[in-house]
Amino acid sequence: MAANKIVRFGPVALTITLTTNILNPPTLSGGIGLQGTNNNSYLVIRHIRIINKTAAAVTYSLWIGATGANAAGTEFMGQATSIAGNSRDDWYGLVRLDVADFLVGGAGTATALTIEGEGEIGVV
Repeated sequence: MAANKIVRFGPVALTITLTTNILNPPTLSGGIGLQGTNNNSYLVIRHIRIINKTAAAVTYSLWIGATGANAAGTEFMGQATSIAGNSRDDWYGLVRLDVADFLVGGAGTATALTIEGEGEIGVV
């Protein structure tokens, strides 16, 4: 039997700051989006949904890398990707985030988009 636990993160409104930390695995001292394991851990993201709650198209961008960073070559899931009004964008896959990895990003319009996702958490 697998030792990982199924988890959900969000929903969280995306801001226009494209270097916002959205998700980071819990560590001995914290993490972003999920806390309280008292151990270093990792996340396996299996699904992300970004919902546009407005009537106009809005863009989003996501990266996986260092905290508060959106360096070239670390792009993930979307770069100024447009979501039609009152619609959503779903990603299904398998990506692991270790304690040094941050899911970072934002939207073209403040709080127009909401992000949430599901996956697994495991203890290192």
